[in-house]
Order: sequence, then C-alpha cells, then structure tokens
Amino acid sequence: MRGAVWATRIAFALVFAVNVQCALQFAFVPGDFAAAYELQGVAGEAAVRGLGIAFLMWNVTYPAFIAAPRRFPVLGWVILAQQAVGLIGESALLITLPAGHDVLATSVTRFIAFDAAGFAIMAIAWGFMMYREKRHVHPGSK
Repeated sequence: MRGAVWATRIAFALVFAVNVQCALQFAFVPGDFAAAYELQGVAGEAAVRGLGIAFLMWNVTYPAFIAAPRRFPVLGWVILAQQAVGLIGESALLITLPAGHDVLATSVTRFIAFDAAGFAIMAIAWGFMMYREKRHVHPGSK
C-alpha cells in the first residue's frame, strides 16, 4: 500500500513541478513566450503573464494532495478534472485554429501532449493506489 501512495505522490508531484515551472516562466519572463502565441508588446506580455498567474492558481490544490493523498481524495478528483478540462479545452482550441497559424498550433500541441501525459500518469498512479486501498481494507474481496 505504501508504494502505491508514494507512486501517486511522485506522479502528481512531477506534473505539479512542471506546471509551476511553466507558470513561473510565464509570470516572470512573459516576453520569452509571447511570440509562440502570436502575441507582442505590452499587451502580449500581460496576456502571457496572466496565463502564468492562472496556472499558479490552478495548482493550489496539488500540495495538500501530494502530502496526504489518502486524507484528501477529493483533491485527487479535482486535480484530474482540471487536467481533463485543460486537455479538452486545448484540443478544442487547436481544432478551431485556422490554417496559417503553425507556431501557435505547435505551442498548443505541446500543452495537449503534456496534459495528456500528465493526466495518464496521475490517473494510473492514483487508480492503482485506490485499488490497493480497496484491497487493503477488504482483503477478501475481489
């Protein structure tokens, strides 16, 4: 059981670390990323900085869950739901982009790939933990 809890912590912590790293870069050096979203100038930097701030807000739930996934299972559901919303929203965004926005499409595709991978590793680890928890609580059940 202990291994499943640690696998869950590690999976969620990896996604959290990459999310926060991205958020901090967007918030503190937005000019480095604005062009990837076809944005420029003060308005473009403000838009990217705002995304960084939103990413930080989105990740507030992670630390409590990483520290105690068995104590805060609802946060696991919230985090997975947030990841799914991001993945679905980014996918919808990508398919609505008109032709000729290759740089923007590439940037969105990177977020889709990360969110899909993050969702998968978190869901697998947490699903395994919940399975082990159920088996541990009810050892005779199938």
